Amino acid sequence: MSEFPFEVDQTSDVPPWVQLAQRIAYLINTGYFKPGDRLPTVRALAADISLNFNTVNKAYLSLSNDGYLESSRGRGVFVRDLDADVSQEYTQEVDQMMDDLISGCRDLGLSLDDIQQRMSRKIKQLKREEGGTATGRRN
Repeated sequence: MSEFPFEVDQTSDVPPWVQLAQRIAYLINTGYFKPGDRLPTVRALAADISLNFNTVNKAYLSLSNDGYLESSRGRGVFVRDLDADVSQEYTQEVDQMMDDLISGCRDLGLSLDDIQQRMSRKIKQLKREEGGTATGRRN
């Protein structure tokens, strides 16, 4: 079992490097990885999560281009200190998605308590399907 909180969703049409990049960005935005944290080397991560070296490298390069990571030859790959704007934008996007979901459920006649119970059941179901982990496979 991988130590890194990621698993490729083989049923997805999203390329594995994009899945990995999205997962790492999510982990950074939610505070799992903090600014200055050192990430595994490309080779180590590729071996850990059973992906090709080039796939992991492409994800890391994409995240570097997006400002999430910085690499230093001989030192490794590190999480950059994201601007508050990036974190705020991400938080706002997630909040908007949740607001839309809740609004849609309310339009169907569900109460807030009903929505909360259904979400709790769904999260428990997903955790069971993923082997008890809360890391998820999709972003």
